[in-house]
Amino acid sequence: MLKILRQILKHIEFVAYMLAVWSFLVLFFEPVIGYYMNFGRVEFYTAVANLLLLLLTIGNRLLFGEERGTQKIIIFDILMLAMGMLLLIYQAKFVIFVLLVRQTYFIIQFLLFRFSEGKVFRWLSSNPPVAVMLSFATVIFLGTVLLMLPVASNFNRVTPLVEALFTATSATCVTGLVVLDTGVHFSLFGQLVILLLIQIGGLGIMTLSTFFALILGQNINLKLKNVMNQVVGGAKSVNVFQLLKNIVAVTLVIEVLGALILFIKFSQDLSLLRAIYLSFFHSISAFCNAGFSPLSDNLVRYADSAVVSLTIPLLIFLGGIGFTVLIDLNHFLFFREKVRKLSLHTKIVLATTAILLALGFATFLLFEYHGSMQDFPVQKRILSSIFQSATTRTAGFNTIDISTLSKATVLISLVLMFIGASPGSTGGGIKTTTFSLLALTVISMIKGRRDLSVFKRRIPLANFREATGLTMLSAVIVGSIVLILLVVESHPFEKVLFEAVSAFGTVGLSMGITADLTVLGKLLTTLLMYIGRIGPLTMVYAFAIRNTRSNINYAEETIAIG
Repeated sequence: MLKILRQILKHIEFVAYMLAVWSFLVLFFEPVIGYYMNFGRVEFYTAVANLLLLLLTIGNRLLFGEERGTQKIIIFDILMLAMGMLLLIYQAKFVIFVLLVRQTYFIIQFLLFRFSEGKVFRWLSSNPPVAVMLSFATVIFLGTVLLMLPVASNFNRVTPLVEALFTATSATCVTGLVVLDTGVHFSLFGQLVILLLIQIGGLGIMTLSTFFALILGQNINLKLKNVMNQVVGGAKSVNVFQLLKNIVAVTLVIEVLGALILFIKFSQDLSLLRAIYLSFFHSISAFCNAGFSPLSDNLVRYADSAVVSLTIPLLIFLGGIGFTVLIDLNHFLFFREKVRKLSLHTKIVLATTAILLALGFATFLLFEYHGSMQDFPVQKRILSSIFQSATTRTAGFNTIDISTLSKATVLISLVLMFIGASPGSTGGGIKTTTFSLLALTVISMIKGRRDLSVFKRRIPLANFREATGLTMLSAVIVGSIVLILLVVESHPFEKVLFEAVSAFGTVGLSMGITADLTVLGKLLTTLLMYIGRIGPLTMVYAFAIRNTRSNINYAEETIAIG
């Protein structure tokens, strides 16, 4: 009897893959299926079939699970089963979606770790830049498909490919540029997909995938451990699992606390459920530096609210300084007996961020005092200046009309957006450390010093080479795409430039032209968001020709500069 049961349960995996395909069709081809059958029943029975299959899978693993990490997978599946049963009471399509996400994860896990004896995973581990590019591209593709579903739209129709691709890229790359009104066009399902993409993109796909691989009992090699240390900002720790646990824990704690504070204000104006939803949506979007909002006017209506205008910038700041800095600060503040001083990286990030925030605040307060904020009370002007100073660098929320900014403010905003956030953070741009290295180089030249030093530490010249290379490459990429946009678009130069830099810096601010871009303009902006999130150097390293190191050293000769 046990033998027969084993033979039957052996085919569960194949059945699961077939059911995953059918679940995808049910979600995507609702009008077609509904034309021939009662779609409500099909949806319900598909959800029940997914739950039953998951129950059988759990039984299979309990009876015959012999692989390492099976117990953790069982716990994970039991939690998914419980969630699915609760969602079935609310709406069957959410059950199908959640369990399809679970099945997709295990299909990807099969392709990575088990197909062809794990050769795919080993190849990706040995090619980190390619792995980063492919992981973001895969999530964007899946997000595009989900956002094209009729159920993702309030109008129950398929969202056009270019618009869905643009939105999925903007969410995954935590940008915030939109071609469709998030609250008007997308249903609750569509908004939850966007929120999921924001969270995945904010934490980083490599971070999440490695975390779940470890949770589910997979081993990762030493090379991937070193890669993960670089992905999260150059941490020296080799305990990757502890590092990733800290990242996930820090993210959840900050986002929950942010939502609780925002709830204080939202609960005064909205119903309980709506206030809870908007609080968590904006908290996650702000910490991930995404700038998405279900509200049609973004956060303009809350420009005079101290709760919103101070909490959102604080979340943006915490998400933008990088996970390594957050963990370093936590150790320094609460474990002083073990950590007596902050790392050089943390000091540079905090100092540079403070200078840029002060610059942004002064810019908006001085140049917009009698401009876009001329009718604001003094308190509202100060709050708006604080808010826009933080959001302009990488987040994309706004409490004032960006299209009314003065040319001086636009110029400073372009600089802030191009610099962006810090390494290992949820933001984009060339990063604060790159900017600080370039500034330190100028200071060293003025002082007549040959070495770069700050906080009584000398910085290797190799870091300066990377900084100049990244800045030059970024300028070339943005400049090239701006040139093409100026040819295909009819919008003014400053608006096109603002849009391009905002996309590259994964900021999300716009002077009002995003929805009016041509199809080519939208695709080019999508490409900029993608490059800005993965980083230009990652793209270069992925396609770079790897030559063997030569032992030949050429004679050195100086050239005239300046």
